[in-house]
Amino acid sequence: MQRLRKILSSRVLVIIILIILQAWWVLAFIYQNAMTYQLTTAFTIASIIMAIMIINREEDSGYQLSWIFLIMCVPVIGIPLYLLAAGKRVPKKLAEETTKASDKMLALLSQDTTTVEELKQDHPNVSKIFTYAFQSSRYPVYTNTRARYFASGESYWPALLEQLKKAEHFIFMEFFIIDQGEMWDSVLEVLKQKVQEGVEVKMVYDDFGCSTTLPANYDRQLNAWGIETYRFNKMRPTLMIQMNNRDHRKIVVIDNKVGFTGGVNLADEYVNRASRFGYWKDSAIMLEGEAVWSLTDMFLSMFTYVKPDDEDVDYSRYHLQADVQGNYGYFQPYSDTPTDDKDVALTMHLNVIAHARKYLYVDTPYLIPNNDIVRALSVSAQSGVDVRILVPHIPDKRYAFSITRSNYHRLLKAGVRIYEFTPGFDHAKNMVSDDTLGIVGTCNMDYRSYFLHFENGVLMYRSPEVVRLRQDFEQAIARSHEVTMEEVQKTNVFVRMFRGILRLLAPLF
Repeated sequence: MQRLRKILSSRVLVIIILIILQAWWVLAFIYQNAMTYQLTTAFTIASIIMAIMIINREEDSGYQLSWIFLIMCVPVIGIPLYLLAAGKRVPKKLAEETTKASDKMLALLSQDTTTVEELKQDHPNVSKIFTYAFQSSRYPVYTNTRARYFASGESYWPALLEQLKKAEHFIFMEFFIIDQGEMWDSVLEVLKQKVQEGVEVKMVYDDFGCSTTLPANYDRQLNAWGIETYRFNKMRPTLMIQMNNRDHRKIVVIDNKVGFTGGVNLADEYVNRASRFGYWKDSAIMLEGEAVWSLTDMFLSMFTYVKPDDEDVDYSRYHLQADVQGNYGYFQPYSDTPTDDKDVALTMHLNVIAHARKYLYVDTPYLIPNNDIVRALSVSAQSGVDVRILVPHIPDKRYAFSITRSNYHRLLKAGVRIYEFTPGFDHAKNMVSDDTLGIVGTCNMDYRSYFLHFENGVLMYRSPEVVRLRQDFEQAIARSHEVTMEEVQKTNVFVRMFRGILRLLAPLF
């Protein structure tokens, strides 16, 4: 009830109503005039031409099929929606300005060639995965770094507070969701104290992600407390839908010595202080040492974009010396952006899947893979790799859960084993294989994360925390229900048809 009151009183509802009214006016005008024979013929021809154009674009095939289906079935609605929303098209200003901000950070990153050579000597094939990430997202491979994996939001929260309290120079925070409650209040109290101590505190949060959880101008309040804060992609009641592109990253950096990332947002449900979908399973990772600089760079890149002025800042002053020495494994924080055609997060998942030889375990809240991922998982399972996927049993979004279940049959048929986390909702975004290679990040296995959002993650090789990833997964599936082909085949035919339609349209959600 409290959640419903928040939604009904939030600005997102007002914006949605205004957008619907605009869309209704445009579509009503088009539909009214489209009843003539001439315009009906024109729409038919236009839908064929547009379908040919979409097919010839270099885009994901599932995404193309979804738009073609909508345009060919209902051209009067599909064509205007495609021209207005444009699906994967990133607004020009967003693309140009984020790229410009990212380019400013290029000089701050450099790859230690000795580290790369050591990795090549250790495992040439694994080194190619790291090389791809460096070439595509420009973030280096590091040693001299320690990691600590958190198998729940409850274990992450006190560690976060502990490290925030140690800050002496700066704190950077970037989140998709912040919700006022016990968790955020405890963090905010520390941030206010650190501001009083002279620590530089900066924050970026996604305006859409916080549209139902924070007041409209909460950034002004944070700035008044001395926390320099900006909203990413501010929501506007315009028919040119730009909310497709969101900052889905979760980054905390303290003095360039400690960095956090993973699935946990700053809200009570993530640490099980509020229960909406049963027990909330999540994960995060803390880095100490050289690799933290890449997380610092990621934040500064986004901060440079959202900051309204264009002043020259010497960002190298934030590159404080790391005090961790030794090889505790290889680490590569990486970032993905919708403003280019590289699809880094998707390719990183594909590379880890392809590298698995003994086992591959995957945590994802939404099993909405494109055809490339489905084929890669299927080939891996059919090649004798023990491929297992953990998804929620209690969903946060009914339509997403229906699409998730629509993918069970073809994966089970290929030998992939699927588990539903019976206690509640699995929000972790992890991959682990062969006790050597692992990813902890923010990217879901769905179209939005792969193609529309700003995401980040950490690739690890030969870190002790990789084994902890596997152990966490095994403990989770011990409390889960393994889905069988028999129960999938018993699903009502009309339910299967409905799920099939949703899967076809999945890239548009």
